[in-house]
Amino acid sequence: MRIWKRPISIELLAHHNADSAVTHLGIEFLEVGDDFIRARVPVDERTRQPYGLLHGGVSVVLAETLGSCGAAFAAPEGHRTVGLDINANHLKGATSGWVTGTTRPVHIGRSTQVWAIELMNDAGELTCVSRITMAMLSPR
Repeated sequence: MRIWKRPISIELLAHHNADSAVTHLGIEFLEVGDDFIRARVPVDERTRQPYGLLHGGVSVVLAETLGSCGAAFAAPEGHRTVGLDINANHLKGATSGWVTGTTRPVHIGRSTQVWAIELMNDAGELTCVSRITMAMLSPR
């Protein structure tokens, strides 16, 4: 079942995030399905920590970007969404290539949304799992 309340596409997501941390870190939107969004981040000089691994904070930026975009486009017209809480469990490091994240809703309610995000390396191994809770703000 399609969950989007607003028009959504890779191009709209990229435009919505232009000139932000998303573009600075090289995050690319890849796919929008009926109930998911997929994007990836490169593991390179912009995104690695001093030990050569993808910085955990960058994983969280990718996760928050995906969950926030999902919430925004699943919200009714005129509503805004803002983050309340995010958590991340880092399971496996990545030293090169890309880390790809997919988000799907766990709960879409009147006042909150909860989104689950899974990040995988190029070998298809789970590198991070995250969950974000978003508040739904009614039009003023």
